[in-house]
Amino acid sequence: MRRLPGPLLAITDHHACRYGLGVMVDALLDGGCRWIWFRDTDLASDERCRLGGDLLARVRPRGGRLTIGRDAALAAALGADGVHLPGGTGPAEIEAARRILPADALVGVSAHGPTDLSRARDGGADYATLSPVFESVSKPGYGPALGAAGLVEACRLGIPIVALGGVTPATAPLCRRAGATAVAAMGGLMRAPDPAGTARNLLAAWERI
Repeated sequence: MRRLPGPLLAITDHHACRYGLGVMVDALLDGGCRWIWFRDTDLASDERCRLGGDLLARVRPRGGRLTIGRDAALAAALGADGVHLPGGTGPAEIEAARRILPADALVGVSAHGPTDLSRARDGGADYATLSPVFESVSKPGYGPALGAAGLVEACRLGIPIVALGGVTPATAPLCRRAGATAVAAMGGLMRAPDPAGTARNLLAAWERI
């Protein structure tokens, strides 16, 4: 199993972003985050390619890793550090991504329950994001929230889990105690007036167990 880049996965959202994504990613790196998921799948393909290259050029010199959402071909073309595939992804899609990515690239999958997690595990994914663990401001009503008890059960399924949904400095330690390998945040970072400070606080909270 490939090692994850760090305990905090920052997910981009250009709609919610207070600043340009490049400025935002620089700030998150300043705050200690070393793992960025470039999501933003609604961008035109040429714009997404250009922006992905720009983000990679910011992340890589700082010792970070960039995961591309959904598009393994784009991840391979950019030389990115991995791809994050959508919920319901099975072994065939994971293997197809593996074939075109470097051997050390991460392949992650979105999951929303035990079935998704089991498919990701059996397909050989390196990790799965599991959401929503807590109520999410970014996606209200998207759930039901699993809570800490649900996360504990999910972490017994044998795949590294990145807890997503309602992750704050108050809930990040709960996720770690439940067995999560890392936490992820989107709206809480993208909308933050001080993204570097917010990332720093999340990382500090993760360590407080």
